Amino acid sequence: MKLEFHDPKIDSILGFTNDIKAEEFNFSTNRNTIKILWNRNNAPVTLHIDALKITLAPNQLLTTTYLQHVSYTSTEAPLTAFLFNREFYCISDHDSEVSCNGILFFGTQDIPIITIPKDQERKFNTLYEVFLDEFSTPDKIQGDMLQMLLKRLIIICTRLAKDQHIVKKLDNEQINVIRKFNVLVDIHFKEKRKVSDYAEMLYKSPKTLSNIFAIYNQKSPQQIIMERMILEAKRLMNFTDQQNQEIAYELGFNDPAHFSRFFKKMTQLTPTQYREKHHLLS
Repeated sequence: MKLEFHDPKIDSILGFTNDIKAEEFNFSTNRNTIKILWNRNNAPVTLHIDALKITLAPNQLLTTTYLQHVSYTSTEAPLTAFLFNREFYCISDHDSEVSCNGILFFGTQDIPIITIPKDQERKFNTLYEVFLDEFSTPDKIQGDMLQMLLKRLIIICTRLAKDQHIVKKLDNEQINVIRKFNVLVDIHFKEKRKVSDYAEMLYKSPKTLSNIFAIYNQKSPQQIIMERMILEAKRLMNFTDQQNQEIAYELGFNDPAHFSRFFKKMTQLTPTQYREKHHLLS
C-alpha cells in the first residue's frame, strides 16, 4: 500500500507506505525526504543505515534524514514508513514546539531507536488508522490535516525519545545545548572543526560546553565533530564515485595527505584500505 499527498506547485510531499522496501521509489519525489520507520510486524526486521546494520524489534521506530544512506536489501518483512520533505513540514520551523532537532532528527550521535510502550500501542495504532482515513479524504484542507497528524506523531515520538534516551537525565536548557550543538555540527562541520567555534554560536565557553557532555557520559564535542567528518567521508566513498582527493577537498582539507592521515587516525585504515575492505564486504 502506498499513499501520498503531493503539492506539485511547491513539490511538497507526505508519503505513507506499509512496505517502504517495495514502494521507496514509487512516490512523486523521494529527494531530501525525512523518514519515520516503524516495525509493525511480530518479529524483528533489519536494515542498514550508512552501512551499519540496524535491528528494529516489534513496535520500535527510528528516524532517518536525507543525510543518511538507507538500504533495505536485508529487510525481509514489510516496514511501515512515513516520509516527508522540508516543503511539507520544516523541522527547524517547528523546533521550538517539538524540540526534535538533535533528538529525533539530525543528531550526530547514535540513531535513536524508540520503543512504543505497551500502554501506548493503542495510541499509535489509532493514529495509524486516522492517517489512513485522512489520506482517503482529498479536500482543500487535506494537507493541513495531514500536517497536524504528522506533528502529533513527531511530538509523541519526541516525548518517548526524551524518556528512553540519555536526554531524560538533562534539564531543558542542557537538552537544548546538546541538540543545538548536534544540529550546528551537521550544518558547519566542513568549515568549522573547533569546539570554540560552536561554543561561540551557543554563547557558551568551550569548557562549559565540554562539561555538559562529560557530565552525562556523552562523547566529547571534539569527538562528535571528528566523527561527523569521518561519517561524511565514508558516505562519499561508499555511495559516490568521488576519488579520495575530491573528498578531501569537499571536506575542507587543503592537503589530501592530511585527510588521509586524519582518516587513518580515526578508522585505523587509509581511505584506500577502507574502500578495498568495503568492496570485499559489499
